Amino acid sequence: MAEKVLFAWSGGKDSALALYELQKGNGHKVVALLTTLTEEYDRISMHDVRSILLKHQANSLGLPIEKVYIPMNSSNDECEAKIGEVLQKYLTAGVSSVVYGDIFLEDLRKYREDNLAKVGMKAIFPIWKMDTTELAHRFISLGFKAIITCTDSNFLDKAFVGRLYDQQFLSELPSTVDPCGENGEFHSFVYDGPIFEKRVPYTKGEIVLRDNRYWFCDLV
Repeated sequence: MAEKVLFAWSGGKDSALALYELQKGNGHKVVALLTTLTEEYDRISMHDVRSILLKHQANSLGLPIEKVYIPMNSSNDECEAKIGEVLQKYLTAGVSSVVYGDIFLEDLRKYREDNLAKVGMKAIFPIWKMDTTELAHRFISLGFKAIITCTDSNFLDKAFVGRLYDQQFLSELPSTVDPCGENGEFHSFVYDGPIFEKRVPYTKGEIVLRDNRYWFCDLV
């Protein structure tokens, strides 16, 4: 029987690729997409995507969403407590693992595993230690489509936000930037691909700089 799992879903390309890899086998059944949103804005944390687009994504994936709203200036402890309550609920319902799209950040993996261990759950990482250059090209060749919703200006300038994640984008990335943005250089929104029933419609809104550091492209 397939193991019931929660899927930590950011709406971005690493999540999509991890879900694709997970669904290739028959060993796991995703019961819900677990997504954290910033309470004040009703947007996916860091990716800054509106919750209505998250809803359309989930509908196209054929999966329910478990939203966790985190107030803007919450401490780590407060965030962990909120997520912990949700995890406890799913553990009681027979879900013992959470799936993540992380690739190579060891400290982040340990952080996730330690937090899950507190509630008696474990983590699954379907694309862990895969080569990020190969992953980036594979994402595109599989037919996934994504748009860049956020860039960190310490790594990338305004010209990169609001662009499609395609071969052209990859070819123009500075050599210091990971092709999957694994160090937080950029974030994305996936709107089509082999795991979607239909394309998620969106239009590009304004591009703004926040906290004097992050460029965001609004999607409507």
